[in-house]
Amino acid sequence: MSKILIADDASFMRLMICQILARKGLTDVIEVENGQQAVEHFRSDKPDLTLMDISMPELDGLAALVEILAIDPLAKVIMCSAIAHESMVQDALKRGALDFVIKPFRPEVLLRAVTRHLSPCNC
Repeated sequence: MSKILIADDASFMRLMICQILARKGLTDVIEVENGQQAVEHFRSDKPDLTLMDISMPELDGLAALVEILAIDPLAKVIMCSAIAHESMVQDALKRGALDFVIKPFRPEVLLRAVTRHLSPCNC
């Protein structure tokens, strides 16, 4: 089973993402509320995929992305944010994010991105 790390400072957003993932049978989820916790849990829990907001306290999502990729250059990170300026999306992808899902998102859009970036044997 795939382990997924969700980093978002909004508890309702983490809950919604968990519910969407559960529809796909993805229930091994770690929830954190800031970028610093995301880095710490990435290091200790080694998730198969990370879903991360950009605007968070302690350490924003882009800085956390860089730190996570320094730990594991093959880390799979999808940014999920309401900040969807083209330059922000490009910056996230340039820094190493695999994908960018714009909030508010439709469940099928999120699931499509998650499924695309998890290896077939993990979903």
